[in-house]
Amino acid sequence: MQQPETYQNLTNNLKSALGILELDKNSQLYRDTASICDYLAKPTFQIAVFGPFNYGKSTLLNAMLGNRSLPIDLVPTTGAAIYVNYGEELHAKITLKDGTEISESGTDVLKQYAILDDGRKMRDDVAAVNVYCPHPFLKTGVELLDLPGTNDREEQDNLVRDKLLTADLVVQVLDARKLMTLGERENLRDWLSDRHINTVIFVANFINLLEPEDQKQVYNRLLFVAESFRSNLPNNISNLYRVDALPALRARLKGDVAAAQTTGIAMFESALQSIAAFQQETTAVKLPRVAAIASQICESLRAKAQTVVAEIEAEKQTRQAKIEIKQKAEKLITKGFQSSVSDFEIWLYQPTLLQRYQAEMAASLREGTFDAWETKFKQEVLNQQQTVAEWINKACDFFGKSQPIALLISFPTAPQITLPPPPTPVQKSSDSEVAPVAIATGLGWLLGGPVGAVVIGGASYILNKTTGYERPPESSADALNQVTEICNDAAKNYLARFSTETFSMLQHYKEIAEKVIVFEDSKEPLNMNVQQYQLQLVNNLLENLEAELERIKFKL
Repeated sequence: MQQPETYQNLTNNLKSALGILELDKNSQLYRDTASICDYLAKPTFQIAVFGPFNYGKSTLLNAMLGNRSLPIDLVPTTGAAIYVNYGEELHAKITLKDGTEISESGTDVLKQYAILDDGRKMRDDVAAVNVYCPHPFLKTGVELLDLPGTNDREEQDNLVRDKLLTADLVVQVLDARKLMTLGERENLRDWLSDRHINTVIFVANFINLLEPEDQKQVYNRLLFVAESFRSNLPNNISNLYRVDALPALRARLKGDVAAAQTTGIAMFESALQSIAAFQQETTAVKLPRVAAIASQICESLRAKAQTVVAEIEAEKQTRQAKIEIKQKAEKLITKGFQSSVSDFEIWLYQPTLLQRYQAEMAASLREGTFDAWETKFKQEVLNQQQTVAEWINKACDFFGKSQPIALLISFPTAPQITLPPPPTPVQKSSDSEVAPVAIATGLGWLLGGPVGAVVIGGASYILNKTTGYERPPESSADALNQVTEICNDAAKNYLARFSTETFSMLQHYKEIAEKVIVFEDSKEPLNMNVQQYQLQLVNNLLENLEAELERIKFKL
């Protein structure tokens, strides 16, 4: 028999495929593949016995073993797959799903763990049932498998269907009194033939209960069915046997060799031994069903590859659409930013700035309301500043970039003005005329008389304007004109400095901002990289599976 190492690479590839395909563990393909992997790893030659309840499967096996190793009763009993292997003495081992092992001499423990309960259900806590028996046939590396009866519950049927896939030789027990029911014919097709299990030994039980003429008819009908399931048998070995299981067991228990011979048990056993010896040296049994399952896995891998390719293509299209959106956004944001900067530059243009604000600022200086004017002016500057910054904020949000340094705008300190000397008082001849009076104060000086009163003052920045006045003004009107000129010059100087410095800051900010408003196409998204890696794995695994199947076929 081929060693498990022969199939190690194939088994590894199949198990890897189950992981990549992410199949539902309850799906038929997953269960079949897992079963095939177990099958390829087995060192024994397994003979599985199956059939509907009450057809005498366990009785047949007990007759072969020469004792009551397996549970027998008048109702359907076998509630688990029972593996029978060689052992120096008869004993049973129960393995529970939690890992607990129960090992006892004899097989009485089977009545607790390996038969159906009162509801005719299998126990759900049993993982494996093993019986060890000192029989010479088992010592040759043969393993017998007693399966639960079919056609009773779906759970049992599923278990039997899965186990048949891992058997090197299948023995189907038939009831000669109700030969080949519809369910049995369907099982032959769905469980065996369609899964490339092409070698089946048929055992007709209870044929001794029929009239001689009926026995011949039944046997001839069975020959027609059996002929389709002998693909891997030598020509001199039949795959149809008549065995009267219960009489055979009784004869064996009594040690009556002659009686046992009349039941057909000896001929059946001899055939099994010959078949086992023959098939242990060939892979003709394994390869068809292994190739069938591997072929399904390969088809699933190809479908998986197509799905991943479609996902990658969809991801590329989505990504390209995003790129196009961001490229459009780059153009729109750049245009908006440039427009807002251009508006700010026009606003900062010195002649325009002076035309708009010089007179108003000069008046605030004369009237001592510069702080109020400056607050209003700063708000208007802030509005311009925010309009520019909004486009940068949009770029950072849209392109996922960090905020650059803010557009910093500084304002010159408030001007403080040094006034010319006060005008020289002039005496008038008429008492009705009021002479202008100049009164020096800490903030400058006040002008009185018909001209009105003006306050000159400032905060921190001192503008020492050289006016060229070498003598005091000769009249209040002259003095007021000089004050107005000084305030106008102070406002012009303030606004000119603000325009120059802010324009320079704005140019520097443009250089920084232009690096932000740029869409940089990043590397492929992580999700696409994962998909491409998955596609590579699927294709490599598919290639390895196909190559391994060819290697095994060629080698064997």
